[in-house]
Amino acid sequence: MDALWIILIGSLVAVSCSTVGSFLVLRRMAMLGDAISHAVLPGIALAFLLTASRSSWIMLIGAAAFGIITAFLVQVLSRSGGVRSDAAIGVTFTSLFAIGVILISKYASKIDLDTDCVLHGVLEYATMNTLVINGTNYGPIAFWQMLVVGVLVVGFVGVFFKELKIVSFDPETATALGINATLMHYLLMGVVSITTVGAFEPVGAILVVAMLVVPPATAYLLTDDLKTMLWLGALAGVISAALGYVIAVWLNASAAGAMAVVAGGLFGLAFFFSPRHGLVTKRLAQRALSKNVVREDALQALWRAGETEKSPSLDAFGLAAMLKIETGAARRLLGELSRARLIQSQNGGFVLSASGRKQAQELVHRHRVYESYLGGLGYASDHTHAPADRVEHHLTPQLTATIDEAAGNPTTDPHGKEIPHD
Repeated sequence: MDALWIILIGSLVAVSCSTVGSFLVLRRMAMLGDAISHAVLPGIALAFLLTASRSSWIMLIGAAAFGIITAFLVQVLSRSGGVRSDAAIGVTFTSLFAIGVILISKYASKIDLDTDCVLHGVLEYATMNTLVINGTNYGPIAFWQMLVVGVLVVGFVGVFFKELKIVSFDPETATALGINATLMHYLLMGVVSITTVGAFEPVGAILVVAMLVVPPATAYLLTDDLKTMLWLGALAGVISAALGYVIAVWLNASAAGAMAVVAGGLFGLAFFFSPRHGLVTKRLAQRALSKNVVREDALQALWRAGETEKSPSLDAFGLAAMLKIETGAARRLLGELSRARLIQSQNGGFVLSASGRKQAQELVHRHRVYESYLGGLGYASDHTHAPADRVEHHLTPQLTATIDEAAGNPTTDPHGKEIPHD
C-alpha cells in the first residue's frame, strides 16, 4: 500500500509541476522555477519563526508569498533596473536563498528543520505522516496536500487557458486584446510558487525543478499543440513517477531521485527520436532527402541525355561528369535506379524506363516551369537554373500547377528548352 501512495504522490507532483512548467518552458522562463524553489526558503523560515509551527499549510503560505516576491523582484530588476533576465534571476534567488539559510541555521538549528530536508525531500517517508480524523486514517498528508495543489493548478489553467496561451506566445497581442499580461504573469508565478512549495515535503526543492522543466521540455519536442503538450507533459510525469519508484526499489535508492532520472531518460529519448525534432530523426531525414535529391538529379540527367541525338544513354562516367560526383558513386546510383526499374540498359549505357521517364518528366517540368516563373519576375536567364535546382525537389504538384499558371503556362524555359507536359 505504501508503494501505491508513493507513486500517487509522485504522480500528483509531476502532473502539477509539468502543467505550470509547460508555460514556463514556452515563455523561456524555465529557470525561474529553480529560482522560486530556492528563494522561498526564507518564507519557510519566517513562517516557522512567526508561528512556532511546522504545519505544512503555514509554511506553504509563507513560501508562496516569497515566491511571488521573487517573481516581482526579477521583473523589476530586468525591466526597470537594466539587468538581463538571467542575471536578475541569479541575483534574486541566491540572495533570498542565502537569507533563508542564515535564518534556519541561526534560529532553527536545533529542530527538525534544515536545508537538506527542504532541498532534497524524502518521498519514502511521506507515507508516515498521515491524516487522521476522528480515529480514521485517510492516508498521507502529502497526498491530500498535493491533491489540493493539483486541483488548483488544473483549475487555474482550465479557467485562464486562453489568456495564458496568448500571453505565453505574444504578450503584445494579449495587451492589445485587453488581457492584462502583467497580472497573468504574477498569477502564474503565484501558482508556480504554491506548486513548488507543495512539493517540498515529498520531493524537495531541487528535484521539483526537474518536474517543472523536464516533462514539459519532453512534451515540447513531441508536439506543436499546447493542449497536447500539457497532456504529454503530464503523461511523461506520471510515467517518471511510476517507473522511477520501481527503479528506486530495485536499486535501493532515492525514489524522488529515480523519478527525476527517468524523466531525464524520457527527455533523452524525445531529444534523439522525436518524430519532428529528434536529432537522430532529423539526421535520418536529411540523409533520406540527400539520397532522394541525388536520385532525382540522376533521373533528370538521363532525361536530358535522351533529348540529344548524339548520346541518348549514359554510363557511370557520363553520369558522374553531369552530376559532378565520383564514378563509384555514379555506378552505385545507376545500380539503385536499375533495381528500382527506373532505368534499363541500352548501347552500353542506361536510358529511362517507362516508369522512370514518367518521374523524370515531372521533375524536368517542375524545374523548367520554375525557371520560366523566375524569368517572368525579371531574372536573367543565366540566374534561373541554380534557384530552380534547389527548389524543384520540394515543389508539390499543387504548388507546381500554381507556379505554372502564374508563369502563363509556358511551353519553353528561358533557355529555349521544351517544357514537357502530360
